[in-house]
Amino acid sequence: MKLLMIEDDEELCEAVAVHIKKEGYEFDKCYTGDEAAYYLDGSAYDVIILDRMLPGVDGLSILEDIRNRGNTTPVIMVTAMNGINDRIDGLDGGADDYLVKPFEVQELMARIRALLRRPRKMEDLTVLKYMNVELNTNTYTAACDGKNVSLSKREGALLEFFLLNKEQILTREQILGRVWGMDSFVEDGNIDNYIFFIRRRLKALDAKVNIKTIHGIGYRMEKNENA
Repeated sequence: MKLLMIEDDEELCEAVAVHIKKEGYEFDKCYTGDEAAYYLDGSAYDVIILDRMLPGVDGLSILEDIRNRGNTTPVIMVTAMNGINDRIDGLDGGADDYLVKPFEVQELMARIRALLRRPRKMEDLTVLKYMNVELNTNTYTAACDGKNVSLSKREGALLEFFLLNKEQILTREQILGRVWGMDSFVEDGNIDNYIFFIRRRLKALDAKVNIKTIHGIGYRMEKNENA
């Protein structure tokens, strides 16, 4: 399990980190809305803990962006704003839970455990689709119009990331963070090799999509011009 906390109170982040790591979860933290975009684009999380009042981009805007992307990750919104309308705004904006500061870290942990026990919609997790490409994220089997092929774990994770962000430019740093891990040391050639593998798989399946190189930036999955 992997959690992200977006919170400008660094002491609170450290206190929560101690408890989360005791539970055996992986944990990322960031302190501004601008930093949050990097983490959200670069990795997948099981729960997001989101402060409503942040420097730069505010928590409600981040939440709106998360949901507009089709990301169904459970979100706990934490804030000192405790009015009924504030809670309604957070929940209507897509939050799964709302916790008012100050709070006991043990209560936050209980709410995290409750969200982790909640079943996620299988259709949200199991099959990703774009044009004629389908990917089963449980088995990492890719299929196109009756043809199918089994992918390695790394290939599957890479194709999954492209399908989750279709028609968007993904930087090499974002790909590295999602597929290999934020702290991994990977040579540039390794990323290029796996992009080549995925392109070869898609071609063999007669996929109506391709992965275009955006020179100096990264890659983008897009539909073929003749599709």
